[in-house]
Amino acid sequence: MRELEYPKVVEEIISFIRENVEKAGVEGVVIGISGGIDSATVAYLAARALGKERVLGLIMPYYENRDVEDAKLVCENLGIECREISIRPIVDSLVAQLGFQPDKRSLGNIMSRTRMVLLYAHANQLNRLVLGTSNRSEFLVGYFTKWGDGASDYAPLINLYKTEVWEVAKLLGVPQRIIEKKPTAGLWEGQTDEDELGISYRLLDEILWRLVDLKMPKDKIAEELGTDIERVEYVERLVKSSEHKRRLPLGPTF
Repeated sequence: MRELEYPKVVEEIISFIRENVEKAGVEGVVIGISGGIDSATVAYLAARALGKERVLGLIMPYYENRDVEDAKLVCENLGIECREISIRPIVDSLVAQLGFQPDKRSLGNIMSRTRMVLLYAHANQLNRLVLGTSNRSEFLVGYFTKWGDGASDYAPLINLYKTEVWEVAKLLGVPQRIIEKKPTAGLWEGQTDEDELGISYRLLDEILWRLVDLKMPKDKIAEELGTDIERVEYVERLVKSSEHKRRLPLGPTF
């Protein structure tokens, strides 16, 4: 992986948040706090950039579990305003109007888009921006809900791989239990990101860096990492098949 100077990275992100909030002429930011490392890291960065009084954390669970406790811990440690809204009645009401029972993936997307609606409702009402929590690893392979958790005004971590987010989180003092927990989007009981992706973040990041950034041949990547070329091809397929999620809708030109 590339070598970054993490103290410098932290300062650059803090400046990025501060400058863009000031440029937009808004009162602050709204962040969806999930209890995971990405949202915790964004919250810590935003609090440093703007001050705790200009950061609102929304906790929006469908399931009541430890993630809610971890999300509250982040808000308490930072001293930022925290609001908890259960999305279960909203999601269940939407599902009741569908005329069919969605599978777990479709239901998870409904949850994610419900959270987006709530984030923007608060941001619009309070004259704030929505800070997204997507990282480069998940962005490149399309591991996010289009117009759901992929929707934000600015995404401070969008150019950091997941393994790099872990390093930034350590530097910022994010609680160790959040750094060490298995990443999950909380879209169904027992769901973990690495199980759903079918690959560990550490191997995924090593492949992505070589494939996307260095544009190395696939066989060379496999040889260098001591892995099967099928794993590299699998990551390549994820990147190519999710291209539509990384851009605005296109249409024919005349």
